[in-house]
Amino acid sequence: MERPDPPEHQPGLSSVTMRKRTNPQEDCSDFKSRKLSPDVKITEAPDAPKSEPGPSCVSLKSDQSKFFIFNFKGTKPAPAEKDGQESLQHDQQHQTDLDSVFKMLEHNIITFVKNELKKMQNDLNPDYSECQRDEEEVFDSEEEKQRRSSRDAFRKLAVNLLRIMKQEELADCLQSKNPDPLCENTIKCNLKKKFQCVFEGIAKPGTPITLNEIYTELCITEGGIGEVNTEHEVRQIEMFSWKPNRPETAIRCENIFKVSTERDKPIRTVLTKGVAGIGKTFLTQKFTLDWAEDKTNQDVQFIFPFPFRELNLLKDKKFSLVGFIHHFFTEIKEAGIFNFKKFKVVFIFDGLDECRLPLNFHITEILTDVTESTSVDVLLTNLISGKLLPSAHIWITTRPAATNQIPAKYIDMVTEVRGFTDPKKEEYFRKRLRDKEEANTIISHIKTSRSLHIMCHIPIFCWITATVLESLLKTKQAGGKLPKTLTEMYIHFLVVQTKLKNIRYDGRAETDPLWSPASRKMIEALGKLAFEQLQKGNLIFCESDLTECGINVREASEYSGVFTQIFKEEGGVYQNKVYCFVHLSIQEFLAALYVHLTFTNSGINRLEMEQMASVQTGESLIQNFYHSAVDKALKSPNGHLDLFLRFFLGLSIPASWDLLQGLHTQTGISSQINQETVKYIKEKMNGTLSPEKSINLFHCLNELNDDSIVKEIQHHLSLGHLSKVILSPAQWSALVFILLSSKTGVDVFDLRKYSASEDALLQLLPVVKACKKAQLSGCNLTERSCEALSSILSSQSSRLRELDMSNNNLQDSGVKLLCVGLGSPQCALETLRLVDSLFQEIWIFHNNCHYFIDFKMLFLLWCKL
Repeated sequence: MERPDPPEHQPGLSSVTMRKRTNPQEDCSDFKSRKLSPDVKITEAPDAPKSEPGPSCVSLKSDQSKFFIFNFKGTKPAPAEKDGQESLQHDQQHQTDLDSVFKMLEHNIITFVKNELKKMQNDLNPDYSECQRDEEEVFDSEEEKQRRSSRDAFRKLAVNLLRIMKQEELADCLQSKNPDPLCENTIKCNLKKKFQCVFEGIAKPGTPITLNEIYTELCITEGGIGEVNTEHEVRQIEMFSWKPNRPETAIRCENIFKVSTERDKPIRTVLTKGVAGIGKTFLTQKFTLDWAEDKTNQDVQFIFPFPFRELNLLKDKKFSLVGFIHHFFTEIKEAGIFNFKKFKVVFIFDGLDECRLPLNFHITEILTDVTESTSVDVLLTNLISGKLLPSAHIWITTRPAATNQIPAKYIDMVTEVRGFTDPKKEEYFRKRLRDKEEANTIISHIKTSRSLHIMCHIPIFCWITATVLESLLKTKQAGGKLPKTLTEMYIHFLVVQTKLKNIRYDGRAETDPLWSPASRKMIEALGKLAFEQLQKGNLIFCESDLTECGINVREASEYSGVFTQIFKEEGGVYQNKVYCFVHLSIQEFLAALYVHLTFTNSGINRLEMEQMASVQTGESLIQNFYHSAVDKALKSPNGHLDLFLRFFLGLSIPASWDLLQGLHTQTGISSQINQETVKYIKEKMNGTLSPEKSINLFHCLNELNDDSIVKEIQHHLSLGHLSKVILSPAQWSALVFILLSSKTGVDVFDLRKYSASEDALLQLLPVVKACKKAQLSGCNLTERSCEALSSILSSQSSRLRELDMSNNNLQDSGVKLLCVGLGSPQCALETLRLVDSLFQEIWIFHNNCHYFIDFKMLFLLWCKL
């Protein structure tokens, strides 16, 4: 039987249609632990007056209802009728309880919505203080977690509804004040996975090392306007050893955007420069990882790191800023975040020197809308210049030669990564090497070689050194003799990597011959690539560059420490692959090795653009080979072939040939030819070379194991009569080399100790640039000296703080030249003495202010710039 439909005139009735229960014994009164079946349909009747509540009615349309028999006359029901009545009463009670629960649920939902909407309105009210918000709710941890989850879901719904209502500004404001914690946590989790393990020297192959475990603090100095230094980066390191210009401005990476007391405006854009391998990328990874691990900068909502080498692959793509972020960070898109101006966001662009996008800040189109699509280069220029999302913080890293790609007016602060200080070098080796005895041996060894010790300011060279020396100490292949020159170190590095490749990929035994036909072919191909791309000035190559040199991409990647694929396959985003050597110095070494092997194996000189027929044979041909290399390096602009020449000459000595035995066909270069090369270099040093080029030739002599000139100068210095000796230009260069090599440095330089003459000063200018105080009083200086010193004063890399030029015949013309340097924004000189120097009057230009000073009555000028 079916119960008749309820009378329509009764108010307040509701009708529930219930599907058949699969288990008749199931307890339907347990509302707290059970959910309603999807088949249950609840429909509300029209609102009724509260004064006339009516009963509810249940219609049971299932097979079970046929067992229900009702007695309408009051007679004693049959057993089946009794069971049916009890079941009906049970279902009626169930419906009553359900109504009660849902009425309470409705009340709670309405109360919750009203409260949350009120809080949202307060959040959007600028007059509502933060302290009032903080006092609104204090929950137990579990209750707070549940409430927060509900609130986050409701606020996300509210933001979406505001957007549907076209209230974009309110939606953005509400979303920025209450960012999705799940989205932020997801980004942090993903960045943590990405950066918590690193591969020293290589991007993919190898054994991962925890960044926090291996990271050694780098020295970062603040200051400068990003001037371009086009010298070879190794020259920059070696010329002035490691001495920060302004140690008082050293900063920590986590404070990169913190405003110092000396600044009166916030820092938006930071440019960090540093030579290749100095640790710029590790620095940005450490900054990001510390944020992701909730250690630092927790006032930042989002950090978005982008390597330029990956952005190059999007050269032909178009994005809006929102689409650009969503493309790389899908978590942001899934969270529904489309506007970032209310968030504190940091964009990190790593490796500006590797950028192949046409960043034109002068004629680029202006873009202010974050939803407008454009090319990636226009997007970046507008973002960096502050036209697009001016509230964002921008951090850019680059090698020094590329600093001028961004106009100085768009940079709020320039910092420089200086690498490891001497104590940090030791700390690195002790972290890198578990064996304390090995670490102590390596630290002691690098202190015995100036070249190695200076190069270890570069973290990646520390990795190369540790890789080589650890291997040699364990296998005792060096016979008790560890490498002391750069060439020896890099030969050992190549040997170690080749041996690893043979064992790991070729399945060969450690005792098998090192150089197989396949490994020789690969080294020659890598060398050809290195040389040809070095000639073009390229550090990044595409796959076609490799195939042109006969390189199989898979085989090249097997030399994991030498050659690495810097393309990352993440989410199928990238379609092209780009490649590079681990470090510029490795490319230069392989290029020198290639030129050397080509000549010794076939007699072809790759350094000569046109191979011309020559009557030279035998030793004269070999001598010309080395002489041409010296000449080519001396003609290269800014010393770009300095390190190449050093490796090239270092490969000619017998020790190098022994280490490379099996890679070449000849037995070695005669000692006579090496002596002729030494003689030729000394002749060049006695010519009219710049001090920098002369010093590099000293490094070349060191690679050739010749230190005769240095010993001569050391002998004169020990006798104390150097000022009485007439020195050749080569000997002057040797003196510079010795003074700059001093472990204690040259804080105070007194020209009179060496020679009180203008010629001596011009020879020793690199020392003046590296010292803090220069005593040049009474040294017969003229206008010529003032011009040279002005260049030093205007250099950002100068350490000079105090200059005494008293008792010299400078004249007005000389002081005018000196004042050009004083007026440079780079000038850091604090004290200038001009007692009894012959001049009368001069204009001084400093910081765009003009000062006329009458010197007729003055003997001392004290400048605090």
